[in-house]
Amino acid sequence: MFDVVGIGASSVDYVYRLPSAPQFHGPASKMRLVGHAVTCGGQVATAMATCRAFDLRAAYAGAVGDDEDGRRLVDALAARGVDVTLTVCRRGGSQFAAILIDHSSGERVVLWDRPASLLIADEDLPVAALRAARAVLVDDVDPRASLAAARIARAAGVPVVTDLDHLTPLTEDLIRTASHPVLSEHLPEALTGERDMERALRRMRAWNAGLLTVTVGERGAVALDGDRFVPVGGFGVSAVDTTGSGDVFRGAFIAGLLQGLPVAEVLRFANAAAAVSCTRSGALDSVPTRAEVQARLEGPG
Repeated sequence: MFDVVGIGASSVDYVYRLPSAPQFHGPASKMRLVGHAVTCGGQVATAMATCRAFDLRAAYAGAVGDDEDGRRLVDALAARGVDVTLTVCRRGGSQFAAILIDHSSGERVVLWDRPASLLIADEDLPVAALRAARAVLVDDVDPRASLAAARIARAAGVPVVTDLDHLTPLTEDLIRTASHPVLSEHLPEALTGERDMERALRRMRAWNAGLLTVTVGERGAVALDGDRFVPVGGFGVSAVDTTGSGDVFRGAFIAGLLQGLPVAEVLRFANAAAAVSCTRSGALDSVPTRAEVQARLEGPG
């Protein structure tokens, strides 16, 4: 079977590189593009490609449309060695995003849409694969399906990692169900009202006794491991494009967990992978090799 099964977003990304951050008014409301491209990404799709790059048997069990974008996504994943036999194909369109990148900083804004036809029904969940995997990754683009998948996996004793970026009515349930919740930086305060990250995670301890992790951008990541707060700094890079870096972090995080690394080393490995991904364009196209991550780990911090 598979080492990792992922259920969540895949996306065709229409990337527009801008000379600076745009504004609604003034001279920056109109500008000539520095460059543009069509690439593939999406949270879980990119994380699965990352897992595969680190020699894990990874399967994408999310949904795509039966359109040209859907075929592009399936082909891109398959070309990277990700198993697509569990991928759900729906009639209609696929998820897509318009990504605006500030060429001077590499920071980006993501404008996306996802057809309701991509929602996954219970009968489409790969129950046997979820129960047999060594780890499962879910995100919050289809929170009901993600929660159902997480419950199936946890009932079988399979670790569940999350990629949570949006506050939904099921966010707390996903955190309670997962064994290893990973959240974006803004969510702990939104969930607890605590601006201090450590206090927020300690409030969330009542929901989940496992490892609680938060990505904090270029500053790296923090975690609450039992009663121990673990901050692990990021790696300084000249960012070309930050798209997909959080997704690469989660793929590397899973690889570190399955390798049995200590928590601080898991976070450092994932931070290094995310840093390498920021030095190149795209999401799937930014996935590093293990050798590239090792070189970053052995180089200057």
